[in-house]
Amino acid sequence: MTISLTNTGKRFNREWIFRHIDYTFSGGMNYAITGPNGSGKSTLLQVIGGAVSASEGKVLYLEGKQEKQPADIYRQLAIAAPYLELIEEMTLLEFLRFHFQFKPLLKGLDIASVIAAVGLQAASGKQVRFFSSGMRQRVKLAQAVFADVPLLLLDEPCTNLDVEGINLYLRLVEQYCQGRLIIVSSNDETEYSFCKERIDMRDFK
Repeated sequence: MTISLTNTGKRFNREWIFRHIDYTFSGGMNYAITGPNGSGKSTLLQVIGGAVSASEGKVLYLEGKQEKQPADIYRQLAIAAPYLELIEEMTLLEFLRFHFQFKPLLKGLDIASVIAAVGLQAASGKQVRFFSSGMRQRVKLAQAVFADVPLLLLDEPCTNLDVEGINLYLRLVEQYCQGRLIIVSSNDETEYSFCKERIDMRDFK
């Protein structure tokens, strides 16, 4: 998948969050969107993912030579972000079974192996509402990383993770995310250390 932004900008009311972004994200590459708090990193990530409309310019999605409509792009992506909610009344097992009805699992995996990969075997029958913040973040990573989609959007992916959890995140990216387009929004280099391409939001004010 290739995503091209042409003169793209976003504003809320009269305040421009960013403007005049001309950039192409190519399939199989890893990108970091960086900048201080409030610089528009998460907003740009949501514009790329089609959850928020740009105020000016264009966002073009290409799968091979075929253009994808913004309304359909959600089928091609998975996202992990602090602001996404989990269904707290479900157990972990129920939640992942429900989630992967909409986004197919990576080939060769099942729900049990996903739970084991994020180290939550002991909590598979526990309701998500009883999870710690770090456990919840592992679940968010699981639903994104193990979805068989060409585009991964990771917004502050190590939020609430301890050192062990951060190391787990980096292992998941290395083991399961090769060959996909990954865009990480963060101001912590640990979270995007594997990204060769980097975009500083301060360049688009």
